[in-house]
Amino acid sequence: MRDRWSPSIFGKNDEVGSVNWISNKKVLESLKLVKKGKVATLGKVYQSDAPVFAQRNWKLIIPGLPTYKFPGENSLVANDEYVMAELGQVGTQFDGLGHIGVNTSQGNYFYNGNFLEDFGTSYGLNKLGVEKIGELGYVTRGVLLDIAGYRGVERLPVPQGKSKNDPGIITINDIKGAIKKQKIARIKQGDVVIFYTGHGKYWGKDWDSLSPEQKAKNRQIFNSGRPGPGITSCRYLSRLKIAMVGSDTWGTEAAPGEDPNRPADCHIEWIVKHGITIFENLDVSQLIEDKVYEFMFVFAPLKMKGATGSPANPIAIY
Repeated sequence: MRDRWSPSIFGKNDEVGSVNWISNKKVLESLKLVKKGKVATLGKVYQSDAPVFAQRNWKLIIPGLPTYKFPGENSLVANDEYVMAELGQVGTQFDGLGHIGVNTSQGNYFYNGNFLEDFGTSYGLNKLGVEKIGELGYVTRGVLLDIAGYRGVERLPVPQGKSKNDPGIITINDIKGAIKKQKIARIKQGDVVIFYTGHGKYWGKDWDSLSPEQKAKNRQIFNSGRPGPGITSCRYLSRLKIAMVGSDTWGTEAAPGEDPNRPADCHIEWIVKHGITIFENLDVSQLIEDKVYEFMFVFAPLKMKGATGSPANPIAIY
């Protein structure tokens, strides 16, 4: 509060944050990145045995089998699904502006000077709900930074929390070096920036073929921590006025980060201070295989009134 994080640069009543950086011109520019007409979906499969964070869960059942039998000569039957989950915070997930806040002496502070005590209810948020961004959506330039490839490794290691120079922490030099190696234009206002660390392979496309023992092992490694940008890099991206940041890990930023006593500090930097939304658990394997590092990025969160996030399957077109 002493640092005056509000009002937002977008005005004291803003509830959507950095999606505002995507102008009509930016949308038109992203169309120029489509050269081959190829499409890559970036979402992972939602399933009950996926390596979800902590005690979160995803359960899907189809009651009845079939759920309905309709009267009539054509004997129509139908199946419906019933899902029990932290719907916006499981698997490939979009973190909205109502997801992260900071506990202060005045209350739980969220983006743009909003206090949870004033807008939160057990049945949804009366401000900063994900449906607000859902009205706008993201159509813009996507930038994929293959940090594992830049470093010449298959996977970045999970940071150990002992040094700011831990190889699991992505630096500003890594960001600039990857851009140079990939021979793409610099990160620009309104871009969506996605990091590839290789860590997402522990929950890869071969998941269903693994034995229960191997799944348990991968789940433990996957959730033990995550490589990603440290707070220095996160602040750097904020200054570039990006629209969103994401990665192939379950929390995007490094964990532990540069200061192990300040967990998820980038979430505060991005969401709370600057209204920059976050994507987690993205599958960018097709883009890596095709060596595609800039593309048209298309996504809109589900219009779930008062929700903190959204399940997702964003699209890269190139």
